[in-house]
Amino acid sequence: MIIEQTYQVRGGDFAHAGDASSKVKKLLKQLDVDPRKIKSIVIALYEAEVNIVAHAWEGIIRILIDRDHIRMVLEDKGPGIADIEQAMVEGYSTASREVREMGFGAGMGLSNIKRNTDQMEITSRVGEGTVLTMVNYF
Repeated sequence: MIIEQTYQVRGGDFAHAGDASSKVKKLLKQLDVDPRKIKSIVIALYEAEVNIVAHAWEGIIRILIDRDHIRMVLEDKGPGIADIEQAMVEGYSTASREVREMGFGAGMGLSNIKRNTDQMEITSRVGEGTVLTMVNYF
């Protein structure tokens, strides 16, 4: 059994930030995945989804669920990340003042993603965008 889903994400659309992670959470519950695993997956996916909303112009989330794992690939079109190592430092943020005033952009996103995934890979091109791949095993 393989399940594939795709979600579009619009930059700046905070009203819908978290929609994809909520739908994935519901699906994983229906598949009877361990609730602790679901929690980690949803935390990582939500953080990544909000990063697209906060930093990019648009993005796409591709979900692939297999028997023993979930693979989540988030690809955005945006400014990219100039220094991934620096972006991984807790508390470091390039979020705008407006984004921070909404309660986002505390600089914990990428470190929370890393903490809640079994595998994480991030690549970015300045001026083009970022690709984040996350894998969690059930």
